[in-house]
Amino acid sequence: MLSSLTKIILVIFFLVTVSNAQTPTPTSIQDDEAERIFTEEIKLNVSAYDRNGKFVTGVKKEDLVIMEDGRLHQASSLRRIPANVLIVMDTGGEMRQAKGFEQTRKTVRSLINALRAEDSVAIMQYHDKVEIIAEWTGKAEAVKILDSKANYGKRSVFIKALETATKFLQKTPLENRHLVLITDGTDTFNNQTERNAAMQNLLATDINVHVVSYTKLELIDIEPRTKGVSKTPPKSAMPDEVKATMPRGVQDIMNAPVRVTINTDRAFLRKMKERKTSLIESEKYLAALSKDTNGEFILPESKEEMLEKSTLVASIIDSSYVVTYAPKRALAESLTGEVRNIEISSRRPDLQVQARRKLVVTSNKK
Repeated sequence: MLSSLTKIILVIFFLVTVSNAQTPTPTSIQDDEAERIFTEEIKLNVSAYDRNGKFVTGVKKEDLVIMEDGRLHQASSLRRIPANVLIVMDTGGEMRQAKGFEQTRKTVRSLINALRAEDSVAIMQYHDKVEIIAEWTGKAEAVKILDSKANYGKRSVFIKALETATKFLQKTPLENRHLVLITDGTDTFNNQTERNAAMQNLLATDINVHVVSYTKLELIDIEPRTKGVSKTPPKSAMPDEVKATMPRGVQDIMNAPVRVTINTDRAFLRKMKERKTSLIESEKYLAALSKDTNGEFILPESKEEMLEKSTLVASIIDSSYVVTYAPKRALAESLTGEVRNIEISSRRPDLQVQARRKLVVTSNKK
């Protein structure tokens, strides 16, 4: 016979067991059944000026009017932060005439010196290959590296430089990113498919691309070389400092005016005409790239103007705010490759805002 205490314990155990058996086991929620909420934001840089072209401080997000494909949007945030500027130097090209290594280096130095002290600078050069010669650093250190590490080569791998620059700017979560190209935009290998892809990749980012172009200078110099008979012969290939070392009689002959030149080298003329066509196409490409990424396109006609306008690029960069907004039509609803046109203007009559770019959707998040 069981004792009364033992019977009580057995009854309690039975009741607990039955209760547990009747309690339903929670069903785990599978990932594909869980609700997902995506918070999408589009980010871009805007420049703010007054009517005299001076930078305006204290701009508020309520001051901005954002239009995306004709639909009104409201800014989520607006911030002023230091710029991250990658400068890309074109120091190659077997057929360059006006484009010079020292001129390019002077232009880069002028640009760096005109930036704000808080900005970060990186420098890339390309010729036969692409090289990052200065990682993110301050202005003074960037100039030192520029003077000690910059060099030149024979070829020009422009497309590879664009691809490398885009990856470099995206490898760390930076904001207020600017890419400055000092180049004629020509490429030794000139693969149009790769060139177009490089532009599409940049349009899928918030990077502003500014261009200081050599194309006009090169075209001015090359024009007489494209003609068999010319009344405006090209400049002497011998630098003035070398001429100065020649005997006086030789200098007189070399400096004598030439009224008409005749060139019978058909292969050379054909090559010069091809070079001219390439420069014209590159100028259009560079202009479109800067326009569609809300950058500045500088087309100097003299080396002095090139140095002067490099400081303008710096002032535009340092007049930038970073604005974000949530698109009313989610990016997840877009097809890969879809282009959205974004334009930002000002509600205030005393404020001028420069922000217009194309955004290419690179992936569908659905």
